[in-house]
Amino acid sequence: MGDQDSISAGKSKDLVPAAAILDTWSKDPWTNGIQVDRLEDMQKVAVQTANSLYEIIIIEGHSGDILLRGGKFFPELTPARLAGATMGGCFCKMRGIYVGFRMEVCANGQRIITSPVETIAVLAPEDDKEIRGSHW
Repeated sequence: MGDQDSISAGKSKDLVPAAAILDTWSKDPWTNGIQVDRLEDMQKVAVQTANSLYEIIIIEGHSGDILLRGGKFFPELTPARLAGATMGGCFCKMRGIYVGFRMEVCANGQRIITSPVETIAVLAPEDDKEIRGSHW
């Protein structure tokens, strides 16, 4: 399901992403991402969105509790809860991070929705410095 896949709602200005249609959403095989509730606690993940690089440390995957750094809202590691993958509407793939979808995160009493995810990397402990680079 890419951003280019869409279904017309009558007029060309009323295009709806196919991923935002319930039938499409429920039939998706969900092979282009990860579920944090299936990863080990303390696992590190790097997520590149259209606008930012995020470092995620999974504190407790089943609850979605994470530490998050990246983008303009999270300059330092910040306790947060990953709600899941969304198109910015009412559907949410709970505890998921998927390419083409946005991450929905709750932190500091706010709900933040990122730009669309472009890449996801689950890091081995020895690759930890790879996502931090020189600016982390």
